[in-house]
This record gives sequence, structure tokens and C-alpha cells, in this order.
Amino acid sequence: MTKSIICAAMALALFGAPTLAFADASCAAQATDKKLAGAAKTSFLKKCTTDASASCDKQAADKKLAGAAKTSFMKKCDADAATSCDKQAADKKLAGAAKTSFTKKCVADATGE
Repeated sequence: MTKSIICAAMALALFGAPTLAFADASCAAQATDKKLAGAAKTSFLKKCTTDASASCDKQAADKKLAGAAKTSFMKKCDADAATSCDKQAADKKLAGAAKTSFTKKCVADATGE
């Protein structure tokens, strides 16, 4: 019985995990529709992605995840956030300490840490 509950929780976690990826695509489409560019686009994308995905902790709490299911979900959510932030840093052509600082803050903002 316990194993089936854990399996169901993990299935729900994996089903909801791609939220950040969908948020990025949706936000990028909205920015294009609004014809945003430069700093306005960057600001919009950051706020949109953060708003759409809330934080990894909040998402896990909303899904009532605990234990292994929460750990698995958090790893996936954090990885998605890191990938998104790395892409944003590349788009801004950041390097060195500026890239490290930006990515660290971006991931913290996206994951709610």
C-alpha cells in the first residue's frame, strides 16, 4: 500500500516537473507578441518565468510532496531553473564573475531559496 502511494506521488511529481520549461516557452512567446526587446524583454521574461513557476518549494508544497517524491521533484525543478538561468546568462553574453553572480541569483530567485 505504501509503495503504491509513493509511486503515485512520484508519478505526479514527474508529470508536473516540466513547469519551468513550459513557462520559458510561454513567456518567450508572450514577449514576442508584445514586441519586447533588450532590457524590457529580459525583465519581462524574468518576471514571467518566476511568476509562472512560483518556486520549487511552493510547487512541491502545492503537490503535497514529501520524502523521496519531493527530493526527486526538487532536483528536477532546480535543474530546470539552472538551465534556464544559464541560457539567460548566455543571451546577455555574460562571462566570468558576472555570469556566476547572475546565475546564482537567478537560480535562487527561481527556486525560492
